Amino acid sequence: MTVSEPQSFERHQNEAPSQGIPPVVGRQKLCGRAFYESIGSPKKILAPMVDQSEFAWRLLTRSFMPSDSDSRESLLAYTPMLHARLFGQTSSYRDNHFQATRMTLPSPPDPYHQSQFPNSDIYLDGNPAIDRPLFVQFCANSPDELLSAAQYVQPFCDAVDLNLGCPQGIAKKGRYGAFLQEDWGLIYKLINRLHNELMVPITAKIRVLETKEQTLEYANMVLSAGASILTVHGRTREQKGHNTGLADWSKIRYLRENLPPETVIFANGNILRGEDIDHCLEATGADGVMSAEGNLCDPTIFATPPAQEEEGREYWRGRDGKGGFRMDAVMRRYMDILYKFVLEIPPPIRRPLFLPSDVVETHTEAFNQIDGGDQDQRPSKKMRFDERPAKCSSPNLLAMKAHLFSLLRPLVSKHTNIRDALAKCRAGDLAAYEDVLTMVENATKEGLLKYEAQSGEPPPPPAGDGRTFEESPDIPTPALVARPWWVCQPYVRPLPKEAYQKGSMTLSKKEKARLQREYENRATGGREVVDPVPLSGASNGGLVNDREAHRH
Repeated sequence: MTVSEPQSFERHQNEAPSQGIPPVVGRQKLCGRAFYESIGSPKKILAPMVDQSEFAWRLLTRSFMPSDSDSRESLLAYTPMLHARLFGQTSSYRDNHFQATRMTLPSPPDPYHQSQFPNSDIYLDGNPAIDRPLFVQFCANSPDELLSAAQYVQPFCDAVDLNLGCPQGIAKKGRYGAFLQEDWGLIYKLINRLHNELMVPITAKIRVLETKEQTLEYANMVLSAGASILTVHGRTREQKGHNTGLADWSKIRYLRENLPPETVIFANGNILRGEDIDHCLEATGADGVMSAEGNLCDPTIFATPPAQEEEGREYWRGRDGKGGFRMDAVMRRYMDILYKFVLEIPPPIRRPLFLPSDVVETHTEAFNQIDGGDQDQRPSKKMRFDERPAKCSSPNLLAMKAHLFSLLRPLVSKHTNIRDALAKCRAGDLAAYEDVLTMVENATKEGLLKYEAQSGEPPPPPAGDGRTFEESPDIPTPALVARPWWVCQPYVRPLPKEAYQKGSMTLSKKEKARLQREYENRATGGREVVDPVPLSGASNGGLVNDREAHRH
């Protein structure tokens, strides 16, 4: 039996260029739509996420795309957000966050950028055979620091992106991300400096402002500074955590209709399922659609479901025709990527994934003939303990636990023993994660057998069945996208009103005062009070219509 591995990168060694990455010097620099077309005009984009869009996760997401070269390039991916000052000044930060070569990126970088890179030195991030197109995202508030950091990565990426959308408290404290949006002069300098001096294009990711007109003016400034692509997150800076609410696609549509037609726009927000991508493209007129949280919970979100009768062992389809990729299959792919590319060792030989149609005796006999036993080939516990790394610094291994908790959320909610085992895993201890994988496979087998044993009507249909919130107003948000717990599925944040009702959000003094003023205005004949739940950034004030937008 051959080792199972993601289909779309199994030929990577044969596809790698014989001369390594071409030098940046002398390469023609394209900008705007010409640049976008040069990388294949991708419509599906894996978002930059802090410590969560690292190489292994990008490759896992890419592995579910069709294997032909044209289709593979239809997915554009971003690195995690990197801190420009730390990246430019600290070699250990570079080594631990961007592993494009096996050696430390030298300082100053300019002479190094003019050399050829032999294949033996090419490693993970930006590998031209398996990790392109790739944009590297930085946060910064100094043009000099941003340029210095960008010069390190320009041979290994297609563009550098400036983060102008991070709404978290650490961004406010460090004065970067969305907390630069009041300082347009500085934003202009950051983008324009790289536009003029960097050898690859500069792009930017912003959040919408309070009004469409303000957002348009903001976008025009960013583009005038030299940004080749504008990514627009349809939420305001205040929409985060329990107050995330819904992204406002109408503001992105307004930008599309009022910016020059050659402007390349990516839309971000409200992407929970694969079907939402086409809905967003139609509603916004954007060139591409970016997914962040939806991808973390379901890395197959960009994939096209297999045809009927061609599901294989990785994809489950129910009696109603709906389905999704199995969690045990996705976790297997993820683990094999880490073995093969990060650790550069052969993955364990695994038995085929279980299907209810398997005849137990035949399945076991076939496996025994292949590997000589009824257990996966893994090291002994003593050997695994002795070889366990004392400290792990690889970003790909450090991110494993967070990724698996997102991926397995519905499964570990039901099987708390798996949740507990996953919580005890240490970074770099692949043996412990293998044990979790075995538990996930057994739980999936249990779920499949129980489903097959059911008689009568099938369970409630999964997402995409065509129901609207108006047709099912009493169904809570998560129920409308529910799939069987062994199938990859999105996590749906409760809308603010639902969060208030559950007690997970409380009104601030400022919001209470605002609602009191609106009540008094209504009582005295003033403007009508709005629904007593702050839905900043929503396209309208009615919750029922806003909830329908969750499907889009």
